[in-house]
Amino acid sequence: MTISMYETSVGSFVRVLNNLSAVLAKGAAHAETKKIDPAVLLSCRLYPDMFPLTRQVQIATDGAKGCVARLAGVEPPSFPDNESSFAELEARIRKTIDYVQSFKPEQINGSEARAVTLKLRNGEMNFEGLPYLLGFVLPNLYFHASTTYNILRHNGVELGKMDFLGKP
Repeated sequence: MTISMYETSVGSFVRVLNNLSAVLAKGAAHAETKKIDPAVLLSCRLYPDMFPLTRQVQIATDGAKGCVARLAGVEPPSFPDNESSFAELEARIRKTIDYVQSFKPEQINGSEARAVTLKLRNGEMNFEGLPYLLGFVLPNLYFHASTTYNILRHNGVELGKMDFLGKP
């Protein structure tokens, strides 16, 4: 059996991002019901040295859009990190889903050995496509989606495991 780079990337990203969107919708509803300023939830962190909720969503979407672009051999788009509301985060997620779904399987499949270089603050990281997707992007996506879920859950939003996992 061979792995479909397209389904493993685009399929996984769309599912996680749709579930993340649903989790954020519950966060927005909770803020409204409990008369909490949404900015309070959006700026919450699990620990002082961790990023706030808003940045968690930004990083999750950046990872998804960057991955499909790099696997397809194109330059990833840049989204400004200026969201300050649940609605703006939802729009960013929708924009990311639209972007990753704009790729065709033939643009992504066959990228298992494609050279991928990430330029980070501390230098470069070099990968081949399959280890980049499975060992770097997907764990990061799940980490930031989980952290978003955990921030909201920690602040009283009624969420359960199925909110994170979504419907099959």
